[in-house]
Amino acid sequence: MSIRNLSPQLVWELFDDITQVPRPSKREEKIIAFLIEFAQKHGIDYQKDQIGNVVMRKAATKGYEQVPTVILQSHMDMVCEKNSEVSHNFDTDPIRTQIVDGWVKAHGTTLGADCGIGMAAALAVLIDPQVEHGPIEALFTVDEETGLTGAFNLGEGMLNGKYLINLDSEDEGEIFIGCAGGVDTVGKIDYSTEALPSGYDYYRIAISNLKGGHSGDDIDKGLGNSNKILAAFLYEAQRYDIRLCSFDGGNLRNAIPREANAVVAVPEHTALLFETSLATYISAVKALYAQTEPNLAITVGQAEAQHAIDSEAQNNLLAALIGLPNGVLAMSQTMKGLVETSTNLASVKFIDGQIVITTSQRSSVERAKNDAKNSIEAVLLLAGANVEHSDGYPGWTPNPNSDLLRWSIDSYKELFGSEPKVRAIHAGLECGLFLEKYPQLEMVSFGPTLRGVHSPDERLEIATVDKFYQLLLDVLKRVK
Repeated sequence: MSIRNLSPQLVWELFDDITQVPRPSKREEKIIAFLIEFAQKHGIDYQKDQIGNVVMRKAATKGYEQVPTVILQSHMDMVCEKNSEVSHNFDTDPIRTQIVDGWVKAHGTTLGADCGIGMAAALAVLIDPQVEHGPIEALFTVDEETGLTGAFNLGEGMLNGKYLINLDSEDEGEIFIGCAGGVDTVGKIDYSTEALPSGYDYYRIAISNLKGGHSGDDIDKGLGNSNKILAAFLYEAQRYDIRLCSFDGGNLRNAIPREANAVVAVPEHTALLFETSLATYISAVKALYAQTEPNLAITVGQAEAQHAIDSEAQNNLLAALIGLPNGVLAMSQTMKGLVETSTNLASVKFIDGQIVITTSQRSSVERAKNDAKNSIEAVLLLAGANVEHSDGYPGWTPNPNSDLLRWSIDSYKELFGSEPKVRAIHAGLECGLFLEKYPQLEMVSFGPTLRGVHSPDERLEIATVDKFYQLLLDVLKRVK
């Protein structure tokens, strides 16, 4: 069965169209062209700013002419992650979707329902003849996933609305009214290489099959971080006089790393001790993560002889990876169950004579975010790294008294006979940046249920898409 036949059919058809368009972060040219062609085909007024954001405008339906403008906001880029055995080029290949037990997912790659399903819902509103609404502005931003570049650089005059509905949430039945702010901290360690004499055995150690996930939404689930797991063994293994040849782990700053691998050289006279220690470590780690990471795989194989990095760089790297905190740093004192502050050791890469360590900090408290950033910086500085920070982005302070929230709650209760949860989210949304530019905005965020976001296990629950679209249409009617 094609996803185009699912209900509501218009939303699913548009989502299927979106999956056929490559749209990696910072390379959104094809999806921008798709949106402009869509607007032109349907006679919709549109505007594109210098950074690439696109806004489409639709006039009110009859009887809603005096209603304030509502902004429907989603981002057009997607996280591009795949399983190592899957052949897929995110710059050219469409996403291959499948239906599995009530969910839509991709074949070994991220699905792009974050935030493709939000885009599809907004586009459906623009062309669905049955929808009743006031003036609509549908805003599609670029590069949300790797820097919120579109929201940071939103062009002047792009928005005129009073209310904004963000369509980038991942839990049906929950309405979000706040989010964490964030900042990335990157350390770079210089290294040189040298050929080793004879008398070394070479091993490749690989961590794989971790669940991964969103570094905001999933940071409190006790998931394994491939970089930390691999580094923990290598740090201890230095007692066997190992030399590190390479280390590669993770990819994206907003994804919990699922895979990592390293090549090490081990002196022949300590190789047996090294292998015994590694076997013991593997058993211990699998027992540690038996509940949260049942598919964790750690493989060991022989490797070809390689150049080793210099001893100082090796010591600094492994010390940094052990010393860097990872995961939840604090829980909120004002909202039960909400992660307040966290950090993610996202990736380790060897690039042009430098080891690049990328981390990401999030917090709903600005002071705590800065403290976490400084803590990461201090560890990296002690390891001899040069440290850089991104500009960061603000959180979104909840407004529990907004009319838009009240309409959303009333709509959900009448449609589905139950009370929605109203909460903040630890993930970053673009809403805080919009509020800085347009302080008069009232905002909420809601969406269908997504799981495994930012990983190849990303999946979208089919039944919740219909509820999401019903809620969106009913809220638009209530603004009257």
